[in-house]
Amino acid sequence: MGDLAQFIAMPIDRTEAGLVPGEPYKCASPAAAIERAKGYWKVFGYAGAVALVRTGYPDSTTTVLGRFGTVPDELRFEDDSD
Repeated sequence: MGDLAQFIAMPIDRTEAGLVPGEPYKCASPAAAIERAKGYWKVFGYAGAVALVRTGYPDSTTTVLGRFGTVPDELRFEDDSD
């Protein structure tokens, strides 16, 4: 059985506390995630955005497809479902 893949675009917002990730948005393809992330940054005016893909379940791997604008070097992608 193949790995499950989720394509995600996530805005990065600037707050008084610094750069914080926004609500992730699931996309249908890698290209859609990249375009959505570009839109968050260029059209909606977020400080930055990131497009990524998560593969595997239950052990997942996150791969960054693209970074746009101001994005922290290290992002935390753990699930907060504990």
